[in-house]
Amino acid sequence: MKLNIPIPSEKPFDAVGLGLNAVDNLIIVPGFPERNTKSPLNKVVVTGGGQIANAFSFLARIGMKVKYLGKFGDDENGRFSMDSLKSEGVDLLDAVVEDDCTNQYAYIIVDESTGERTIMWHRHPKLHFMPADFSKEAVTSGKILHLDGHEVPFSIQAAKWAQEEGIPVLVDAERLKEGTLDLLPLADVLIADEHFCRLLCPGMDYDQILHVMQERFSPRFCAITLGEKGSLGLFSDELIHMPAYQVPVLDTTGCGDVYHAAFVYGMVKEWEIPDIMKFASAAAALKCRNYGGRIGAPHLDEIEKLMKTGTFYPA
Repeated sequence: MKLNIPIPSEKPFDAVGLGLNAVDNLIIVPGFPERNTKSPLNKVVVTGGGQIANAFSFLARIGMKVKYLGKFGDDENGRFSMDSLKSEGVDLLDAVVEDDCTNQYAYIIVDESTGERTIMWHRHPKLHFMPADFSKEAVTSGKILHLDGHEVPFSIQAAKWAQEEGIPVLVDAERLKEGTLDLLPLADVLIADEHFCRLLCPGMDYDQILHVMQERFSPRFCAITLGEKGSLGLFSDELIHMPAYQVPVLDTTGCGDVYHAAFVYGMVKEWEIPDIMKFASAAAALKCRNYGGRIGAPHLDEIEKLMKTGTFYPA
């Protein structure tokens, strides 16, 4: 069972990612605090963040040649975010640095008892993507285009450019923004999280939501990530459930980003769909062992080992 999506071979990069980067300040607490109380914290961890930046840091770590297209502030956080991507080998030659602008940053409360997180973020208006920020040549320089869907107008333009060049588009559907419903029909692969699905189809079961996504947006493949319940995909009217691997959980920040990136990896390798989902499930699970979306991302040998020896959460 393959996606049967042609992957261009003559491209300088395995994948191009268009979207956000950030600096994440993780606040590790023994339990989520109640309102109007004082609570101790156990640790503070500062790391690179942002959906596409996390995804492409991981792809570079496991051997992919990747380009990141996004915008950085010219402050200390911006330099930190750029350096953390460069250190993994991510190409930033066509990224943009905005003068007199703070980089996107977030404060993330991580409940140490469960690994669940609550995110508070800030994004400077100058970080919004403008039509002249990224060229068609840069956008179409990879075998796959991965979009996080936050900068919707330019994401639509980028997806159209990719279509013109025969480049598959994978969209990480997390937020329902103005214009999102115009972007989603341009996705060859559409992978959403539970929050997005509740916004799109309130009150429906996951299998119903997938069929709505298929009928409404016509991707070649669509899926929903479900945390410890695994992931559920739909291809040619066939539902595919992939359970989650059972691992010790410190922090779930960035698990979805790693899942999407691992799916890109499997697409480039032209694997069978269940094999891609299994690989993505293992990669996302291993990310939970450590804090942050980039620090915790695994190496290829770790993923392969878990796939051979690991156990799944009970159904």
